[in-house]
Amino acid sequence: MIFITPNMKKKVTLKQIAKELDVSISTVSKSLRNSLEIGEETRLKVQAFAKFYHYKPNNIALSLKNRKTKTIGIIIPEIVHHFFSTVINGIEHIANENGYSVIICLSDDSFDKEVLNMEMLANGSIDGFIMSLSKETQQKKDFHHITEVINQGMPVVMFDRVTDDIQCDKVIIDDASAAFDAVQSLIDKGRKKIALVTTVDYVSVGKLRTDGYTKALLENGLPFDESLIIKIENVDNCEITIAKLLEEKAIDAVLAVNELFAVTTIKTAHKMGIKVPQDIAVIAFTDGIISKYSTPSITTVTQNGIEMGNIAAKILIERLESEEDENEEYEEEETYKTTVIETHLIERESTN
Repeated sequence: MIFITPNMKKKVTLKQIAKELDVSISTVSKSLRNSLEIGEETRLKVQAFAKFYHYKPNNIALSLKNRKTKTIGIIIPEIVHHFFSTVINGIEHIANENGYSVIICLSDDSFDKEVLNMEMLANGSIDGFIMSLSKETQQKKDFHHITEVINQGMPVVMFDRVTDDIQCDKVIIDDASAAFDAVQSLIDKGRKKIALVTTVDYVSVGKLRTDGYTKALLENGLPFDESLIIKIENVDNCEITIAKLLEEKAIDAVLAVNELFAVTTIKTAHKMGIKVPQDIAVIAFTDGIISKYSTPSITTVTQNGIEMGNIAAKILIERLESEEDENEEYEEEETYKTTVIETHLIERESTN
């Protein structure tokens, strides 16, 4: 049993009230709206409990329990990115198959914009969210807007950039393992001084890929040199930063955490008379158009964005459809799952 006191910082949720009174969430929702569908005794009991524990219902969230929009809200950090584009395609395919539409919002890696997007969509426009966190949200570690939406009974599925601080379903790749395998393939080809061009650590995937890179070096007995890890925050200046790396360090390989960093490395190396892959081998995350048609073409870690989108949409729709059964008994504890998508290396000219 959950014991709740009026002074608890955490908001009392519909789910907690339902569990305490041994009724369904739908019954709580209707009782709080004084619906005559619910018997007077139950209605008064729910309303008294909610009042005692200072529950403040979100009227829009409550109405969503009985008024489905058949629309999914997607929030992504950036739109001109092959990986996020493929995830959207995957989501949309499954959504349309199941009679759902999608609304796509761009956070532009801004915390404020992410919060505004969630507030706008949660006003009755959608039934649930699929989202990847912005850089600023991960930097601030402020997830109140997501917690509020979940507490109102709206399901959220996170993908790629996720956080352990929020209890919800997640779809990811094993970024650390994928980076380890990429570095291992470079070592197997005889490369010994491998640089990492990555994002700042507060971006979850960047930190995990750094961990995988480091582990591969150490397990193969290669020295770890922190000066070979270049963390780029402002992509507009990445060419200058990469040029400095190539100029000052006698490296023979680069693992880049995205296509932009990889193609910039190749372009900069070419300007400096450094040959790819003869002098420097390059591997990138994200198997997009840039990697396929770059000269030379780029060996990549495929993140399987379509599959990630498919699975995220299936998980969300499954939750939405299960909520529609108003006679379903409230389960004692909400269980969430993290689905890990397999990755593999696509070998191209930049390493051969």
